[in-house]
Amino acid sequence: METRTVAFVAPPELRPQEPAPANTRGAIGWARAHLFGSVGQVLLTLLGIFVVYAVVPPLLKFFVFEAVWTGTGRDDCLPEKIGRPVGACWPFIWAKWNQILYGFYPAAERWRVNTVYLMGALLLAPLLFPKLPFKRLNALAFFGIYPVIAFVLLTGGDLDMRTFLLGWTGLDFGLASFAGLRVGFWLQFILVALIAAGIGMLVCPFFGGERGSVAKSILKVFAVLGVILLVVDLDFGLEPVETRQWGGLLVTLVIAVTGITVSLPFGILLALGRRSDYPLVKYASIIFIEFWRGVPLITVLFFATYMLPLFLPGRFTIDGLLRALVGVALFASAYMAEVVRGGLQAIPKGQYEGAMALGLRSGFMMRLVVLPQALKLVIPGIVNNFIGLFKDTTLVLIVSIFDLLGILRASFTDPAWATPTTLFTGFGFAGIVYFVFCYGMSRYSMALEKRLDRSHRH
Repeated sequence: METRTVAFVAPPELRPQEPAPANTRGAIGWARAHLFGSVGQVLLTLLGIFVVYAVVPPLLKFFVFEAVWTGTGRDDCLPEKIGRPVGACWPFIWAKWNQILYGFYPAAERWRVNTVYLMGALLLAPLLFPKLPFKRLNALAFFGIYPVIAFVLLTGGDLDMRTFLLGWTGLDFGLASFAGLRVGFWLQFILVALIAAGIGMLVCPFFGGERGSVAKSILKVFAVLGVILLVVDLDFGLEPVETRQWGGLLVTLVIAVTGITVSLPFGILLALGRRSDYPLVKYASIIFIEFWRGVPLITVLFFATYMLPLFLPGRFTIDGLLRALVGVALFASAYMAEVVRGGLQAIPKGQYEGAMALGLRSGFMMRLVVLPQALKLVIPGIVNNFIGLFKDTTLVLIVSIFDLLGILRASFTDPAWATPTTLFTGFGFAGIVYFVFCYGMSRYSMALEKRLDRSHRH
């Protein structure tokens, strides 16, 4: 028996009238969906309104409406002197503005710091916009050339390379300098490069590498390092400025940018090393990561600043800020390694099998298939580490390095600005600066994550 289905459409006069659909668009629809959709949402909305009412008006009253915006001394920020309630004492910030930006950097040489600020902004801005051309050239300039130029500008260059590497042992080959270059140092540098290439050729068979390629890679690394050292060894006629004269926002940005740019590649290498099949690489990476993750950053800074010089021989010394930079970078690299390792473990096994089916070797498979997906998955964790590192730069004050917060704390002791609101004004201003940088990184990471999330597009 054949069954037939007959479609039936009810005429308009037989269908009951339906109510008008709820407004799901615009501000009313958004509020109904996110603020008043249920009893719980209504209660949370009311609680949020109460918190805003309790917090925002007092802050605006202190920092804006009752604030003092002009003045030349503490008398302009005292209630009994001006006859009204006084909020934030902004003339204190204007008076200490140069120290906030430059620390104790010589006034005649501050154009060098301004040049570094301007170059960094001009090179970083094009990297943040995906549709702008010449991305590789721009990235090479920002991550490769800009740090060398910034180092020369800020320090003055013309480093005495004869005291570096093996110079403290007296092995300078009897050569002081020739044509402005420390010949003894460069002979030592070439000797160390050849020794490293030889060791690499001896060890590489144990890790499945080719001797020639390993030696070439090591020599390329030393060649790049040699060019960098050659540039910083030249005399450009700039007045030397010791790092102990740096301070304020300059030190904060130097520590944060150095830690961020170093921790990401080193963290990736450590994460890959921890998953390596070679026991030496694997356990060396594990020991490094667990050691640095198990030690507080304050301890690292104390050891790098006060303990490390006790273990250095004779005349061999390392700059105090450089020691702090190395400690912060190594500390951040260990945490970054665990974030990247989490992304690598989240990649399905089928991605590895598909890459191997295409005939890709392990290096290309990791670089072209696995690692891009892993880094995309852990963008929130990576940026969270960056934000935490940026805020942790305040810990360097403990080892007598005056960052932004350290300069402000030192400025509080100035009797010319001793008022009841100076302390709150300084800390409020520092909070605004840190919030702007951290919120900017957070919002950009969210936009980047949304742009890279192609799997949910239709």
